[in-house]
Parts: sequence; C-alpha cells; structure tokens
Amino acid sequence: MLSLCLTGLLRPLSVSLCAKTPQLCKLSSLIQPPPLYSSAAAAVRAPLRAAMCQTPRYNILQRVSALIPSLNQQPSRSLTYVSLKKGKRKTVKAVTDRFMRLHCDLWIRRKAGYKKKLWKKKPARRKRLREHVFCNKTQSKLLDKMTTSFWKRRNWYVNDPYLKYHDRVNLKL
Repeated sequence: MLSLCLTGLLRPLSVSLCAKTPQLCKLSSLIQPPPLYSSAAAAVRAPLRAAMCQTPRYNILQRVSALIPSLNQQPSRSLTYVSLKKGKRKTVKAVTDRFMRLHCDLWIRRKAGYKKKLWKKKPARRKRLREHVFCNKTQSKLLDKMTTSFWKRRNWYVNDPYLKYHDRVNLKL
C-alpha cells in the first residue's frame, strides 16, 4: 500500500510505472529490507541488482528542472511582446503609460511615489515628487527595446510643454 502511494507521488520523475526505474529501486530498498541470501545464486544476483539501482544522486531541483526548463534560464528584463500572426514585436503598454520619449532619444518619467501618501509628506518633498527626471542610458536602451518604431517618431503637438526638451543644445552624445 505504501509503495503504491510513493509510486503515485514519483510519477513525474519516473518514465513509466511498470518499469523499475532507479528512483523506485532506491525507494523500494528503503521501504523493504533486503532479503537474507542463503544460496550462492542469490549472492551472485545481489551485486547485479545493486549495480542497476546505483545512479548519481540528484537533489529535487535538478530532478524537477528537467520537467520545467524555465528553471535553468537566467531572468531577463528586456521584455518584448511578439504578435502571434506575423511574429513582429509589440509595444509594452506599461512603458507608454509611465514614460515619455523625447526626440533626442531620452526618456523622462515621474518620480516614484508621486501620488502615494501625500498627506504625510512635507510640501517641499511633494514639490520634488512632482518633477520629471531623465532615465539613464541603460534604462533608455531597455525602454527602446520595449517599444516599436511608432513611439520613436517625432510628434508635433500644439502648445507642447516639452518642446524645448526634444532637441539637445550644446550637449554631445
């Protein structure tokens, strides 16, 4: 009864339940004590059975990582969405909501926490939080990867408050 429960638990780890896999050999040897060998033939078969069950020991992460390949991959933050029909890159909508791209390839954003718990912040801090800040070079490259060329084109708006920031003056790249 106990061995049936354990085989059900180890189903993803074993290839088939009918075949005697190394994991089941180890567990069966733990559950049932090895029989005492009285004949010479049984003594000859014992090393063969032990050789079949000897496999390198893996921890649970190594055994499960074969089933879930995403555990082996390193995380990457350059998130790009891809369309299912043509395989083209798609824009991440959170980028266009939170950031604004200037024509000089710079991105601006609001400071973090600019609308959180304003009742407990001093007026000077609230004023600092209302300001816009520039993203650094690595952030700008990442945001460029997450958007399509539509968001990188030049736009001309009437009464644009950012008009004087779109072009860099006296700054070399």
